[in-house]
Amino acid sequence: MRIFKSILLASLVALPLSISVQAADVTVEDTAANTEAMGFYLRGDLGWSFLEWSGGSDDSTFVAGGGAGYRYNDNLRTDLTVDWSGDYDVAPGADLSTTTVLGNLYFDWANDSAFTPYVGAGIGYGWVDSGLGDDSGLAMGLAAGISIGLSDNIDLDAGYRFRDIMISGPDAQEHQAVVGVRFAF
Repeated sequence: MRIFKSILLASLVALPLSISVQAADVTVEDTAANTEAMGFYLRGDLGWSFLEWSGGSDDSTFVAGGGAGYRYNDNLRTDLTVDWSGDYDVAPGADLSTTTVLGNLYFDWANDSAFTPYVGAGIGYGWVDSGLGDDSGLAMGLAAGISIGLSDNIDLDAGYRFRDIMISGPDAQEHQAVVGVRFAF
């Protein structure tokens, strides 16, 4: 038991020394590389949305959206987005439009090329407006795509998104093909 206490005491004494040694190993280049990818960005998206809705006919229409986000490192970013798709023809004389506000989290597979694949998921709130009645509820989304670095602070984004707005009637589910631009600060 006495040997164990001596080893434990020696470890506690050596701990501050090992931390300072590790801190001395960090170079200026390592710090610059880690902070280069970090920062705020704005995004804008346009595309085409395909509605699956058991409350009426399925249809497709234009989708537009935008948001603001923050990149934490080369692999992790998050944003808050607002997306609108509208004028789905779901029944004679009845159009439907959807709006979602989602908080999203993305994982980017950073590599040495200009092409960066990503996946993401989001949760928030959505509104369904139609001639058959308006409703709102919890919304969720999934995303996958690829970003193309055009410059140090501009990325072109092409991808697929799935949106589901959970309302009291039939859920409005959308499959969206979108192209967007991200402007980093």
